[in-house]
Amino acid sequence: MAAFIDRVVLHVSGGTGGHGCVSIHREKFKPLGGPDGGNGGNGGDVVLRVDHQTTTLLSYHHLPHRNAGNGEGGKGGLRPGRHGEALVLPVPEGTVVKDRQGNILADLIDEGAEYVAAAGGLGGLGNAALASRKRKAPGFALLGIEGEKRDIVLELKTVADVALVGYPSAGKSSLIAAVSAARPKIAEYPFTTLVPNLGVVEAGETRFTVADVPGLIPGASEGRGLGHEFLRHVERCAALVHVLDCGTLEADRDPISDLEVIERELEQYQVDSSFAGTDGQIIPLNERPRLVALNKVDMPDGEEMAAFVRPELEKRGYRVFEISALARTGLRELTFAMAELVAEARARIEEAPPVVKAPVIKPRAVNQRPFTIRREERNLEPLFRIIGEKPVRWVKQTDFRNDEAVGYLADRLAKLGVEDGLFKAGAKPGDAVVIGDEDDSVVFDWEPTMAAGAELLGSRRGQDVRLNEFDRPTRQQKREDHLARREAKQAARDELEFERNAGIWTESANYKMPDPEGDSDRG
Repeated sequence: MAAFIDRVVLHVSGGTGGHGCVSIHREKFKPLGGPDGGNGGNGGDVVLRVDHQTTTLLSYHHLPHRNAGNGEGGKGGLRPGRHGEALVLPVPEGTVVKDRQGNILADLIDEGAEYVAAAGGLGGLGNAALASRKRKAPGFALLGIEGEKRDIVLELKTVADVALVGYPSAGKSSLIAAVSAARPKIAEYPFTTLVPNLGVVEAGETRFTVADVPGLIPGASEGRGLGHEFLRHVERCAALVHVLDCGTLEADRDPISDLEVIERELEQYQVDSSFAGTDGQIIPLNERPRLVALNKVDMPDGEEMAAFVRPELEKRGYRVFEISALARTGLRELTFAMAELVAEARARIEEAPPVVKAPVIKPRAVNQRPFTIRREERNLEPLFRIIGEKPVRWVKQTDFRNDEAVGYLADRLAKLGVEDGLFKAGAKPGDAVVIGDEDDSVVFDWEPTMAAGAELLGSRRGQDVRLNEFDRPTRQQKREDHLARREAKQAARDELEFERNAGIWTESANYKMPDPEGDSDRG
């Protein structure tokens, strides 16, 4: 028999989007074919879907890490990449999805109900989609974004109309086997029932479901025994049936004390807010309609015990039924009483109109900024953090190995107003700027002199001249360089003149060659 698991922690991650393609159309006699890089495919989603053939969360207990398919990268010739395959995880009917803090994310009841547990990442745009009137042939493409990663908690809560509660070995499994076609394991030792059992009962024209909850003991609401783990299966039930053992051989137990213990545990159990009624009110377990079934009246002293405690139970306002699950006596009256409670609960649901809050439509403010700038400190130096959906997404889509892609990111941020916001926040050139949260962020030194409009620059494809490393000399540096050149020229002239006076140089503009024969008057 497979183990029954009704609570697991699932680690899900959506597929990563495919990267965009950088491609230029090449064809004979068409040297200017233009960009034809296709877009990357989106990553697949992780979807939880209710499947009536799934009855346990056992498979997720053994394999808690689930990933959806990744998107395919774009190709040349305007061919987009395939989208990643979605991962559909079947879950039983009645599965509640929560986060790690216990907040309810979804309540999956109906057949086919779905919940996207982790969304896939967006695919990157190819250079064909990034082309514009001024940027004719982009030499870059956008990268695909990683899918969403989440840790969720799945809790299975049985969908039943009536729940049988009571001490271990009170006869709950025998009762559900007697009134329905369910065949749970039945034995004489306590805690025979380790998993909730469901049975379908027909009483007249009413058809309803009965759940056999594992036995409760004192302290069950605090985690003792199996009660705390399986009390969640009682939350959906409209009515409860206390199955009391009239044939117990334990000296310190009797039906009255057993009832008081179970009622105390039901009172202390906190019901999730997802099980509120149509009026938004949460009905505690101890305030729901209840019946009392005095079981094992066919055993020795069982009938006498039932006759002894019945007046006290009726005095407390309970409807009491003396039954024997083994001998199948008194079951008809009990099942019709349960059907009556179920019919009343269903009628209240149909008659009571659901409370629907009128949606409040708030127009987006005209001056609302798509990002925020927060000033921080790091190593006693100012740091400006930019937080916003668009800037963070744009950074993830940028290939920082491509200068043109980095320039395109600078243009987008400037157009969004990030540079003006940094000026207003008091940022100075050279200050550290961070885009994103602590876990996934990009740090760079702010240079406000970088002008927008990379498409107006005459750089080669894939490059941006604004990112070239060069230092613009100041006026003082220019003056010092000019004086240094003048001094160097003057030093060169003085050296030549010294060499001429020393006779090293024999030719000069004012020097005349002497007559080799000494006859200066000849001719």
